[in-house]
Amino acid sequence: MARRWWPTALERRIAFRYLRGQRGTRSASLQTVIAIGGIAVGVAALIVVLGVMNGLRNDLRDRILVAAPHLRVLTYGEGLRVDDWQAQMPKILSVPGVVSAAPEVNTQTITLNPAGYPEPVSVLGVEPGVGTTGVIRLDSVITQGNLEFQATAPDVDAAVVLGSRLAQRLSAYPGDLLAVIPPTVVTRSRILGTLVPTNVTAWTVEVTGIFETGMYSYDNAFLVMSRNDAQRFAGLDSAVSDIAVRVADPWQAVAIARQLDTLLGGEYRTEAWQEQNATLFSALELEKKAMGLVIFFIMIVAAFNIVGTLTMVVAFKTREIGILRAMGVTASGVGRIFRTQGTAIGLVGTSIGLFLGLAVSIAVDRGRLIKLDPTVYFIDRLPIRTEPLDLLVVVVASLAIAVFATIPASRNASRLEPVEAIRAE
Repeated sequence: MARRWWPTALERRIAFRYLRGQRGTRSASLQTVIAIGGIAVGVAALIVVLGVMNGLRNDLRDRILVAAPHLRVLTYGEGLRVDDWQAQMPKILSVPGVVSAAPEVNTQTITLNPAGYPEPVSVLGVEPGVGTTGVIRLDSVITQGNLEFQATAPDVDAAVVLGSRLAQRLSAYPGDLLAVIPPTVVTRSRILGTLVPTNVTAWTVEVTGIFETGMYSYDNAFLVMSRNDAQRFAGLDSAVSDIAVRVADPWQAVAIARQLDTLLGGEYRTEAWQEQNATLFSALELEKKAMGLVIFFIMIVAAFNIVGTLTMVVAFKTREIGILRAMGVTASGVGRIFRTQGTAIGLVGTSIGLFLGLAVSIAVDRGRLIKLDPTVYFIDRLPIRTEPLDLLVVVVASLAIAVFATIPASRNASRLEPVEAIRAE
């Protein structure tokens, strides 16, 4: 005869009766409430912690990729300049998974506001309208002005867009003029081997827009101008610093980068956004696993509440168990009664924890309840993103722990002999 795993209606009724407190009451016993609460707190904490780790990872990724491409194609050599970028563009766009590509200029310099206050800046030269063509998304974070790089003041060398924090330090707003020192203001003498000044004068640029990504390193240092102006500014003529590439799936950027390495040959190299931020994302992934493991042990501790609750029930209901055995309930049936009781505790606790964890996650994320210092954490608030796979793993793990926690008590109850159980005090 096959062994029955599912409880009968009578066994379920007895199990639920044991979950309640004193005879004649419909409320759960204190031990049952404590066991359910332990499971609920563990599940809720694990959902929130995993959501925080996912949120940090996804939010950082999104903010990084607002002003940076998924990957960059660069070259080797002292000049670090890509001269034949026009010839490489069709090759790059032919790789499956590549959505768009555009030339880019990157350099460092110093800018001065009208009062002469200097600030170091990172100059980024992009195609006008690049935010709408898909390589970077600066157009989505413009808070003032626009990204068209159209100067309105006469006799200016270029129109620029500033990061919000840089604009605050310079007290610069759309329409204001700044002086920007080209990196070619000094050069290395081939005769003396030292840096010597040139006759290049500072550029006068007009601020035509301000952007705010929420990413401190961008908002604090980026000065963006059109690619043509940046080429002249950096003294690159028709060359560029790199080719910016956007792919369909950001998480596949490394794999596509390796394909481009093979396609373009040894003269070129690629850097995916994960590789440029490898330390940061590795730390986040390690922290997610560590925190998940810690909270998982909290759930293990909560499972001992179930073991304790069922053990106490077996001790208090020994005579009743003996009577049930004498009336014809089999040993396996007694075991199923206590497994049902523990499983019910696990189901209720997991359900409450799931609801509580999701409610807290939504409240903290949408309400922006926890603020962060962007100079330390790169972002200005604590984001929470719950993923279906994480929820599934948490729920299954919680229920499995609850079911396994019933095994000791159910075995002890099923091994009681009817006569000895009835005689027990």
